[in-house]
Amino acid sequence: MKNTLLLIVASAGLLGCASIPDEPISSVTSQWQLVDDFEGPNALSDWTKSDAQNETDPFVPNPQITEVREEVGSGNKYLHRQAAAHGIVGNRKALAWTQLPRPLAVGETATFFTRINLKQWSTNHVFGLTNQNGENITKLGYDAFEPMIRITDRVESGGKKLTGALMVLVGYKEYVPINNSATAGPADPLIPGEWYDLWYVVNNATKANGGQTYDLYVKGGEFAERTKVFSGAVFRFGRELPMIHFVATSNTGPARAPYGNGAVRYDDIYMAPGEVLSDPTG
Repeated sequence: MKNTLLLIVASAGLLGCASIPDEPISSVTSQWQLVDDFEGPNALSDWTKSDAQNETDPFVPNPQITEVREEVGSGNKYLHRQAAAHGIVGNRKALAWTQLPRPLAVGETATFFTRINLKQWSTNHVFGLTNQNGENITKLGYDAFEPMIRITDRVESGGKKLTGALMVLVGYKEYVPINNSATAGPADPLIPGEWYDLWYVVNNATKANGGQTYDLYVKGGEFAERTKVFSGAVFRFGRELPMIHFVATSNTGPARAPYGNGAVRYDDIYMAPGEVLSDPTG
């Protein structure tokens, strides 16, 4: 369901940033296939959860919070994701995933649409796609991902505090924050309580054919129109396999140096063949 939005744009030398007016609703919208909008009576029946690295002490079984909630006033339902309740630390890989309506084959490009809403800082969340089955998602954790989008304001191991702007991958474990080329400066951090619309165009061709990459578009906040904000982000591994699941994880950080348990809300997850930049929510 629709709300407000925001964010994101480029990284030095890696993108062309340009505002793109909304497309009229047309037959192209019918290409969108629903992954989940959390409105059905059994909204989480197709989701699997795993606390793959539960280091809570004292031990808390199944500490992650993954549940459907309803917005006050609008009645819109969404997925609330939180590594653990506030005050509980040590849940390092609070994973949840659902199967895509069809695999994204090797050699194919598809667009994924997702709405996100940060409830509060401080936090550390990642979402994206995987070509791994459920057993391997639990086993591999972050290494199950291919295209990834990161939401965090954590302090890195080297002491640098991240700003809270969205991040993408430009190499294995190498995340880049998005900049706003229109202002020649960094993008703003995500604003708690704001809905952001994201389109990520995933090229699952082989590396030899220029694939294993993704582009990101965002509308909202500092971006009044849908804007291409990053070109050529890369898959975490580039395994050259069909994408089969949407997956999200969150991490409280270690007990000795917790990040915080701020929640992220997800809604209206769709996929469409090719590059499709219409709004599937209408």
